Amino acid sequence: MVRTLHICCLLFLGIAVLPLRAQLTNSLRIEIPSNPNESETFDVTPLAERGVLMTIGSGGYYSNSPNHFSFQRYNTDLKQIWKREFSQDIKYRPLQTYNNEHFVYYLFQEYDTDQFQFLRLHLDDGVIETFEGTLLDQFDIQHFKVMGSQAYVGGYHHSRPVVMSFSFFDQSTKVLPGMYVNHMELSSLEIDEGRQEVNVLVHSTKRNCRFSIRTYSYDSKLLRTVDFDKAKYTLITGKLLPVSQTESLLVGNYSTDCTPYSQGIYITRIHHSDQIDASDDAVKNLQYIEFSQLKNFFNFLKPHRQQKLLARALKKKEEGKDFKFHYRLLVHDLQPTPDGLTLIAEVYYPQYRGNTLAYGGYLRGSNRYDGYRYTHAFVCGFDLQGKLLWDNCFPIKELLSPELTEMVQVSFQDDRMVLAYPNDGEINTEVIQGSKVLKETEKFKLQTNVEDEKITFSSQENLMAWYGRHFIAYGFQKIAPTRNYASQRDVFYLNKLTYTPENASGKPAEVTTRKNDGSER
Repeated sequence: MVRTLHICCLLFLGIAVLPLRAQLTNSLRIEIPSNPNESETFDVTPLAERGVLMTIGSGGYYSNSPNHFSFQRYNTDLKQIWKREFSQDIKYRPLQTYNNEHFVYYLFQEYDTDQFQFLRLHLDDGVIETFEGTLLDQFDIQHFKVMGSQAYVGGYHHSRPVVMSFSFFDQSTKVLPGMYVNHMELSSLEIDEGRQEVNVLVHSTKRNCRFSIRTYSYDSKLLRTVDFDKAKYTLITGKLLPVSQTESLLVGNYSTDCTPYSQGIYITRIHHSDQIDASDDAVKNLQYIEFSQLKNFFNFLKPHRQQKLLARALKKKEEGKDFKFHYRLLVHDLQPTPDGLTLIAEVYYPQYRGNTLAYGGYLRGSNRYDGYRYTHAFVCGFDLQGKLLWDNCFPIKELLSPELTEMVQVSFQDDRMVLAYPNDGEINTEVIQGSKVLKETEKFKLQTNVEDEKITFSSQENLMAWYGRHFIAYGFQKIAPTRNYASQRDVFYLNKLTYTPENASGKPAEVTTRKNDGSER
C-alpha cells in the first residue's frame, strides 16, 4: 500500500519561558506522523533564505510497490509553498542527490543494469523533469555533481575509478579520460562554475601514494594535471576554493607515510595558467602545519593529557624524529570569508567494541564494529595568501554515528561562529571568535513546545546550518503525554532553531508549532 503524506497544518501558539543564559531557541516546528513499520524515507535539503525542501519517499523494490515521492517546499517560516507528487517505476533505486540555487537533482539506477535516470526538480515551482541514459553496470557511485546541463558521476567500476558526464540536452555520455587505472582512489569531485571546469582529485594507494588534480573542460576534455609527486609528505585529501580568475587555494590533510592517518593539514596555491609549471609551483608553495603547531587542536583533551602528549612530541623532535599522530579527518567544503577562507574538519575513529583512544590517536581493543566515534572538530582561518591566522577547537562528547557524515555545523554570525552538533535529543553549541572561545559548550534540549508532552526517544538526529542565525534540526521522535507514557506517537520532526544574543529584557520567547493531524490520505 502506498502511503502519501499530506501536510495539514494546524497552528499551536505557546509561550516558552527560557533561562537568560539560553540562546538557542525553538522558533518553529513541523511534525509528520511516521509509522516505524512502513518503508518511509525523509530527506531535508536546506535552501538558505529560500526555505527548505522536504522529500518523503515510500515504496520501492523490497516492499514490492512503486516508488513514490512527495516533494514539499517550505519558506523560512515553515509555511508550505508547493507540493508535488511523483511515482516512479519499481525497477529504479535512489542513489545520490545534488542541489544548487535553482534545482535539486536525484540520481536513480535500474537494478543490476547500466540504465540510469536523472530527475531535475525546479525549486521555483516544483516542475519535474526526468532524463534516462546509459552509464555503466556494476558502477559503485560515490560522487554526483551538476554544472549547467551536464551531470558528472564518479565512482568505481571493477575497483577502478571512473568519472562520466551525462548531457541533459541529448542524453549522451562521455568518460573523462586518464583515470581508469588500478590502485587509484577518488578523493573528491568539484565543479568550478566561474571557469566552467571540473576538478577531479585523486590519489594512488601505491607508488608512494601520489596525489594529483585533474582538470577537465565542461565537455569532458582534459585541460591540465597538477601532480604532487615531489611533495615532501603524502597528501591524503584536498578541497579547492577559487580565490581569483587565475588562482585557487587547495587545503587538506597529509600523512608522513602512505596511510590514511593525518599528521597535520596543508595549504597551497594552484595557478590556472599555461605560462608556468602548475605542478612545480603548487609543490613549491606547499605549507605543512603539524597538529602540534596548532594552538588549540588538543583542547579536547584534559590539560594533563595535553601536556603529556605535547611533551612526547617535543622530545621526538629534539631527537630529530617525527612524532606520528594517528588521527582520521573528515574535511568539510571550504567556506569563503572576506579575508580568505575557513577550514572545518572533524576528527573521528572507527569504534570497535571495547576499544579506547590512546595518546596520538592510537586505538586499543577488539574487532567488533560499533560505528564512528567523533572526538572533536577544529576550525582554522586563512588569508587569501594561504597564511594561517588562527585555529580553534570544539570538543565532541559521546557521539557515535553508524555512518561517517558531517555532524558539526557552523553558523557564521558577523565575526563570530556558532558551532553545533546533535546528540541524544540535545543540541551542543560553542561560540568562538577566531582563536577565542566566547561561550563554552552548552546543551539545549529539543522540545515539542506543547505543554504536558515529553520526548521519550530520538533517532537519526540531524542538524544543518540554515541561514543567518538559524539552524534546522530533524529526525525521528517518540512523543508521549507527560502522564501517560503508554500512549506514544511516532513523528518525523523539523525544528527551526535560532541562536540569538542573550535576552537582556528577560521576556519569554514566543514559539509556534505546525503539526500534521494525519487526517488526509
